[in-house]
Amino acid sequence: MLFFCTGFDQVTKGVAHERLAASPPISLLNDTVRVQYTENEGVALGLGSSLPREVRFMLFVVMNGLISIVTLIYALKSHDLGLMQLVGLLLVASGGIGNLLDRLFNDGAAIDFLNIGMGSIRTGIFNVADVLVIVGASIFILFSLRAQSKATVA
Repeated sequence: MLFFCTGFDQVTKGVAHERLAASPPISLLNDTVRVQYTENEGVALGLGSSLPREVRFMLFVVMNGLISIVTLIYALKSHDLGLMQLVGLLLVASGGIGNLLDRLFNDGAAIDFLNIGMGSIRTGIFNVADVLVIVGASIFILFSLRAQSKATVA
């Protein structure tokens, strides 16, 4: 699952770079979905993009790498996780590794290309790795709370 998700993220970013980099945004589903290419040197909504290059490298490459590796090791070594908690952590690690690879091979920037919303209410531009992190963290938290609730009742 880790390799599939990370690979899928990298393939989508490769296609975005190849097909969208020199084109205007594409509007789909009555502009609910926009596909547009951008290279993000920061994190969510470009946060941190104005930091010095060395600081961005430490935060977005080194720290991301450490967090992704620790998450992956914890997921694989822990014997107390339920299946869905494991899935959640693997999704988080996949997304982290996907964005890490991007920054390593794309001069410190992550390739983003998806935007959803209605009218002026829109998300920032994001990528598949970002979705993996959010979905994975949500699954992990939900099933951890559920496991904690069952342990408290028992």
